[in-house]
Amino acid sequence: MGANDAMKRSRREFLKMAGAAAAGVVLAGRPFAARAAAGGSGRGMKIGIIGSGRIGGTLGGHWVKAGHEVLLSARNLGPVRKLAADLGPRARAGTSKEAAVFGEVVLVSVPYSALPQLGRDLAGELRGKVVLDTCNPIPRRDGDMAVAARAKGTGMASPEFLPGVRLVRAFNTVSYRALRSEAHRRGEKVAIPLAGDDEAALKIAARLVEDAGFDPVVVGGLARAIEFDTGTPAYGKALTARELRQRLKIGS
Repeated sequence: MGANDAMKRSRREFLKMAGAAAAGVVLAGRPFAARAAAGGSGRGMKIGIIGSGRIGGTLGGHWVKAGHEVLLSARNLGPVRKLAADLGPRARAGTSKEAAVFGEVVLVSVPYSALPQLGRDLAGELRGKVVLDTCNPIPRRDGDMAVAARAKGTGMASPEFLPGVRLVRAFNTVSYRALRSEAHRRGEKVAIPLAGDDEAALKIAARLVEDAGFDPVVVGGLARAIEFDTGTPAYGKALTARELRQRLKIGS
């Protein structure tokens, strides 16, 4: 078996194990033992990153160090090419369409107002994929659509713009500075709240949170993502899992 065939087989096995483990997911604010749920494989995945700025670029770097392959994309490819070169052979740069095709998992980290067009342009490429949505609606930047999204909750609004994907809200509460400085810190790690309706997708997201150096806490389905949207007690703070549960009033 060649190296490429072995990598493909490893990825298929990981996704199969994640799906099989989904039946045991508990959506009660408990942190996931993500590596155990993935069979303890530690096998690399292909991750497409649409919007490789402060958040996307930082996470891409963490995932490369954890053994994953990433394809970084942004409107201005110059800085992204440099970042990919700095990260080494597991990273490359390309267009958003190339990132969507490349990724078994796709991270979307763009201004919220860009989501409707992105969803239309990449509908075919993203359909059926696990998509980690970091995007926050900010009215002063994104206009009236952000007001409507915040009132509805991003967990309900984002799927309207990204139909057909296995959406997980993730990495939207912590600043890029904390993502850079607090990854893999000693003691209690910084918690990343997650919300999604697809249990297997949540397991994959939880593994990637751990691989980036943080502590995944599943809050519940997409309807509960509103609990850690902008302006909530959980937003904008580098909380531990224990502190996050206290803020959100969810069980330990």
